[in-house]
Amino acid sequence: VCGDVGFGKTEIAIRAAFKAVSDGKQVAVLVPTTILALQHFKTFSERLRDFSCKVDYISRFRSQKEKNQILKDLQNKQIDILIGTHRLTGKDVCFKDLGLLIIDEEQKFGVGLKEKLKQLRVNVDTLTLSATPIPRTLQFSLMGARDISIISTPPPNRFPVHTELHNFDEVVIRDAILHELSRGGQVFFVHSRVQNIMDIAGLVQRLVPDAKIGVGHGQMDGNKLEEVMLHFIEGDIDILIATKIVENGLDIPNANTVIINEAQNYGLSELHQLRGRVGRSNRKSFCYLITPPTYMLSDEAQKRLRAIEEFSDIGSGFNIAMRDLDIRGAGNVLGAEQSGFINEIGFDTYHKILDETIQELKETEFKELYQSTQSDEVISATNCTIETDWELLFPDSYVNNTTERFNLYKQLNGLETDDELALFRTRIIDRFGALPKPSVDLIETIKVRRIASQLGIERLILKRHKLVGTFISNADSP
Repeated sequence: VCGDVGFGKTEIAIRAAFKAVSDGKQVAVLVPTTILALQHFKTFSERLRDFSCKVDYISRFRSQKEKNQILKDLQNKQIDILIGTHRLTGKDVCFKDLGLLIIDEEQKFGVGLKEKLKQLRVNVDTLTLSATPIPRTLQFSLMGARDISIISTPPPNRFPVHTELHNFDEVVIRDAILHELSRGGQVFFVHSRVQNIMDIAGLVQRLVPDAKIGVGHGQMDGNKLEEVMLHFIEGDIDILIATKIVENGLDIPNANTVIINEAQNYGLSELHQLRGRVGRSNRKSFCYLITPPTYMLSDEAQKRLRAIEEFSDIGSGFNIAMRDLDIRGAGNVLGAEQSGFINEIGFDTYHKILDETIQELKETEFKELYQSTQSDEVISATNCTIETDWELLFPDSYVNNTTERFNLYKQLNGLETDDELALFRTRIIDRFGALPKPSVDLIETIKVRRIASQLGIERLILKRHKLVGTFISNADSP
């Protein structure tokens, strides 16, 4: 499930877990940080307290005695829902009857861990939640190896987070903090290095001497960190200076300004997640990205910062994930490294083979599962290629920006109905003027290709005023 920060993914997880428990199964909820484990434990317990449903959590904050008791209860099926960090994947964690595995903030877990989970729990349903899926996972979903659902409706009364890019400037930081405190709110100040986090705390205290400041990071003692977080949640602390440990799932509606120091060192999904800590109520919220001067940043860092500034609308997590896929590439689909023949045969060919195999399995081995989704479309050729000696393109003289031309081709390739094509055509004429002959032919060819696909034609050759269609070569095909 891909839903933006604060769109209610946790709610879906609670309902899925409750459904599994009421069918007599156990549920494991895997989260990346101890703080999130604690928060989920509170949320799940509160929501399910009126039902006979035992919720517990396991992380490094629990004592050894508590952990042993939890593991014992788990084996005797006295715990229905167990929430935990990587500790959940330990060899000594044995569920009596696990029915559902929920992975929250999927982008935080490595390929190795996910593969290990798959082997441990082969026949267990898995629900993955993320605002910005990592490129590899997104790739799996886009090519149909996994199902994806997108929550695109924001909760009512939500405003987009106002995002600004600044060089380090004490005046900007002071004004941002004072503005938030003046309206009774709280501030997150995110700094990535534990070594000098106390210096930053001193700097902030000097800028706003009257504010109450707390510091939180992953190397602190568990109880102390928990205490700081609870003080912040309850509003006893005005400014929380923290590392990116706060990025996952924390829900503090009163905190509506986040200042991210050295923003160039964070990945796209991290920036989006950190920004998502604010704007969780009906107040206007602000995110300040503090970076060194632009000329000191790498190209990739500049692209990331531009993307995060560009996609500041509500519900833009999926777009950010797609841009991340563009910037970083799709990762290795086969295991943690690219293995097999993928390098030799090229990515496109590999994909084509993979798509065909997935489609074939849906029709044969997993026919019962996909009966409702199987329709007449399966009979058509999945992708008809056209070979021609015509000129089919948007000429340079018509659209002179290369990126723009590439985007137009991409959009055109995804259009499926005549109405969509007509709308596309109107928009292009509106933006660039009357269509030249090669572009008219290109749009018509897309129509022809679709009709050919529906007829089951795999290849169309249009050369020397002659049209030849090749049907699907597989003789057993419907």
